[in-house]
Amino acid sequence: MSKNLVIVESPAKAKTIEKFLGSDYVVKSSFGHIRDLPKKGLNIDIDKNFEPHYEVSADKKKVVAELRKAAKGAEVWLASDEDREGEAIAWHLAHALKLDPTKTKRIVFHEITKTAIEAAIKNPRTVNVQLVDAQQARRILDRLVGYELSPVLWKKVRTGLSAGRVQSVAVRLIVEREREIRDFEAKSSFKVTAVFTADGKEIPAELTVKLGDAKDARAWLEKLTEANYSVGDIQLKPSTRNPGAPFTTSTLQQEASRRLGFSVRQTMTLAQRLYEAGHITYMRTDSTILSTQALNAAETYIRGEYGDNYHKFRQFKTKNSSAQEAHEAIRPTDFRRLSAGEEDGQKKLYSLIWQRALASQMSEAKLERTEVTIDISTQPEKFVAKGEIMRFDGFMKVYGGGKDDTILPEVTIGQKLDTQTVTATETFSRAAARYSEAALVKKLEELGIGRPSTYAPTISTVQTRGYVEKTDLEGKERPVTEISLSGGKIEETTTPTIYGADRNKLVPTGIAEVVTDFLVNHFYAVVDYDFTANVEADFDNIAEGKQKWEDMIADFYKDFHPLVEKSADVSRAEVSQAREIGTDPKTGEPIFARFGRYGPMLQLGDSADEEKKLQFAPLPKDTTIDTVTLEQALIMFKLPRLVGTTEDGQEIKANIGRFGPYIIIDKTFVSIKPLDPHTITEAEAREKYAEKLAKDAAKHINEFPGGIKVLNGPYGPYITDGKKNARIAKDVDPTTIDEAEAKKLLAAAPVKKRGGFRRGGAKAGAKKAAPKKKTARKSTKKPA
Repeated sequence: MSKNLVIVESPAKAKTIEKFLGSDYVVKSSFGHIRDLPKKGLNIDIDKNFEPHYEVSADKKKVVAELRKAAKGAEVWLASDEDREGEAIAWHLAHALKLDPTKTKRIVFHEITKTAIEAAIKNPRTVNVQLVDAQQARRILDRLVGYELSPVLWKKVRTGLSAGRVQSVAVRLIVEREREIRDFEAKSSFKVTAVFTADGKEIPAELTVKLGDAKDARAWLEKLTEANYSVGDIQLKPSTRNPGAPFTTSTLQQEASRRLGFSVRQTMTLAQRLYEAGHITYMRTDSTILSTQALNAAETYIRGEYGDNYHKFRQFKTKNSSAQEAHEAIRPTDFRRLSAGEEDGQKKLYSLIWQRALASQMSEAKLERTEVTIDISTQPEKFVAKGEIMRFDGFMKVYGGGKDDTILPEVTIGQKLDTQTVTATETFSRAAARYSEAALVKKLEELGIGRPSTYAPTISTVQTRGYVEKTDLEGKERPVTEISLSGGKIEETTTPTIYGADRNKLVPTGIAEVVTDFLVNHFYAVVDYDFTANVEADFDNIAEGKQKWEDMIADFYKDFHPLVEKSADVSRAEVSQAREIGTDPKTGEPIFARFGRYGPMLQLGDSADEEKKLQFAPLPKDTTIDTVTLEQALIMFKLPRLVGTTEDGQEIKANIGRFGPYIIIDKTFVSIKPLDPHTITEAEAREKYAEKLAKDAAKHINEFPGGIKVLNGPYGPYITDGKKNARIAKDVDPTTIDEAEAKKLLAAAPVKKRGGFRRGGAKAGAKKAAPKKKTARKSTKKPA
């Protein structure tokens, strides 16, 4: 048996560390968290100063048993990650393994290299209980909010909804941005550009002011028909461009999105792999500081590879004063390693990290900017031509270069210039941009909401819970006017132009707007930006020993819980935000636009009249509860529409449902996206139906008694009994599987797991019913 047991969070990390330690050490993984608040019940004793009740997760009992066995007679070293979450894992490990956390050795390192691991072994400490308390406060606060607030949403809005301290604030940001865009009215103006010539060389320039409308633009251009142009002034302005700081978690997520097109979650997954393989430092950090060792290594590499004039020492000041998640920025563990990673995504991300960290220690780029002011003989306004030349590339040799010089021809003050064309082009003011994942991370960081470890899970959660969709937005067409002066003649043209198209933007669903309004009206503190940021500051104070976590939770709960009790008086009608938009001319019944179980919808008839049957229809495309008109609504109530019949005489009806437009034949539903149910023809419907039948026929391979089926799925053939799925190996012909073999494969298949991701791959339980009691050991309800 080994003399020393080192416990880390992931198997990949264990494998890398084991290479650096001798035969006296064995390295094992906890696979993330091993203890937590149980899924069933609140498990926080409010009457006993919010005492939490933890238990070993069901899927970690085997792991704990193996670790206990390995720990017998060995010196245990707790080596989970160095952030608060990692400190809590170490604390829970100590309790689960019946070790004293005040005596058990705890080691931390922000990079997995031989030097770092050996240094950590030489300088062990014990578990930092203050960091554990900060994590514990976060976990308890989030459980209280989710456990007490989510059931309120189930009663007042829709079953299955959830609320969370950071999640709900993120949704509010996205909802408010969408409404800002919706309410924005674009204003047009005219930008004037010109192309001048000097000694046969072109000088592009732009007027320093914009003109109001087409009439103003034409009138202004008419005054130029007899104008002369000359150089009024020349300004040479030397300038510099400095490198950015090495990456923090949020800046890495933003830049990986901008340059590589990676999602926030993808970036963190790839960074985790690079860290565990020993290629980069710890990836959850809000620090921009580099260690002395890293600074020296960067200097050696830069001077040797590019020359002494390319190096400049910099130590960037961390914006976040707590910078609690780690002690160093994200950087390569070895600057001499130019490429790292097992696959293309890892290699691209490593290259980005390497370039940014190295550039931070390089000289500034030196530029020379030229501005030529051009006078107009008939007008007081002036044109300006701008040029830029790179005199010394500095850090841009490795990061951010590639921009071509803009070189202006040499001219002198007073020199006469000829003009080729002067063009006034209509431009429109723009609304604020919708958030991308990376832009939302930046906004959350600016507001002080969340921490490096919470950004990716938050953005993932708001999407999986149905509050936000990441989508590509189709543009709309509008006319753009262009007025040109050339050869003394003025011409005006109007061209249709697409605007508003965008990719991978976060857009709120209808239910997100309802929930946000409900929370703002009745639980403002939960979604208040300042409150959420102040909570993060409280966590920092707890981590620094300046505040007791129990006091912080008690202060919150005394204000929060009364709001939960008061919300019982809120009516569902108030929450649904029903708006009467007119009267149906056929029935005389009112038509409402409101939020329903699955989002915004139309309702024909008054809910108060219990004798009459209500009719429902979806909102038309590109409308909202606030914008839909009576005319648009009346068209929607023409559905379902009889399209025709199938070849064997069955009726085909078209409609719009929860998942979009469809046709129904007997009991078979067929999606008809992107066709319109109001206009789809019988021939088109028959074609869609035939495609559906062919697809279903190809899906079914075999069927056995007891509901056991062999099917073709999107990821290959599999066996199912409706409760469990069993994959079929690639080298096995699914048509040869008999009933006995199918049952055998199903028996060996794992049970499906449901819920959201947590650190280490564990799943969070789904919520099912409202809590009845404060103390939850007796409760059987599921938490947030």
